[in-house]
Amino acid sequence: MKMRLLLCALCSGMVLPASGQLLPSYGGERAGQSAFSFLKNDLNVRSAGMAGASVALAGDAYSMGQNPAGMASLKQGSFALSQLGLSGGTQQFGLFVTAPRKGRDAAWGLAIQHLQTPGFSERTEFQPGGTGYQLYSTQSAVGLSYAQRLSEQFQLGLTLKGIGEVYTTGSQTGAYSAYTAAADVGFLYTTDVKDLRFAVVLRNFGGSSALTGAYQAVGFNRSPLEGLESNTLPTEFAMGLSVIPWKQGTQHIVLAVQLVHPNDNAENYRIGLEYQMNPRLHMRLGSRLNQRGQTWPMGGLSYDGGQLGAYGIRVDMAVQRTDALGWRNTLGLVFKHYPRKP
Repeated sequence: MKMRLLLCALCSGMVLPASGQLLPSYGGERAGQSAFSFLKNDLNVRSAGMAGASVALAGDAYSMGQNPAGMASLKQGSFALSQLGLSGGTQQFGLFVTAPRKGRDAAWGLAIQHLQTPGFSERTEFQPGGTGYQLYSTQSAVGLSYAQRLSEQFQLGLTLKGIGEVYTTGSQTGAYSAYTAAADVGFLYTTDVKDLRFAVVLRNFGGSSALTGAYQAVGFNRSPLEGLESNTLPTEFAMGLSVIPWKQGTQHIVLAVQLVHPNDNAENYRIGLEYQMNPRLHMRLGSRLNQRGQTWPMGGLSYDGGQLGAYGIRVDMAVQRTDALGWRNTLGLVFKHYPRKP
């Protein structure tokens, strides 16, 4: 009975929108000052269903997207695909590959992200109906991760990634582009009390970048472009914990909470729940507090299709309603390779 009351209280807190008067807005004046904002989008489908409260969750195929340290606990290789639908027809895709090292509590990982906008017409003050050309924007990141278990409780992970963006020009004769590099580093500490885990992660730590290019659709009354402004990366510091407060048979509940401090927006707080109805079906619910434009709760489902031969497949889904940009839907497929028993 106590557990039911606890869950009702938590869910009620997720549904109620956060008030700006209750939580501080430190850093809100820096919103929009960093480049490569696509790196903040959550392609970890399990995490998306729990509002991003995922740095302290046990490792899975998507771990390197949130906390690379989680990969150190994986016992089988995996291949995961995810797709995030954004407003205006923009799509973001992710590919995650993990490969545990034989005989060691360690793993390698590869992550690729790619965001693509649909084409839109180039317009100028002299041709407001369009010049006949299409404009496109692409942003991509490739990351290589390594995670190692240093003790029975402590895991450490590191990701190095290259990041780039390209904006094609209307004449198709040139482009604006920018490239830089960044690193993610995180640790995960696991206790023997109800699977309580603590984690700290620093994401997207790296140098600033500036667009290069000189194309202008109209040269009338304009000076040549020189020294385009440099922008920082969307660096985030996150710390969180997760725990299994209730477990009965094959059913259990995971509770996760997290604090995120970004360099380009206000601090926000996240809380997520995952209910395992049985080993194959999981349901998720989460909410973000103090994040403008995201006052609605988020949710998700996953279904494990079981093992077929040496391989298994899992389907994940997450949905989110934003205040101004409509729905965001995230879909994922995870393929696991189970090594043959000797």
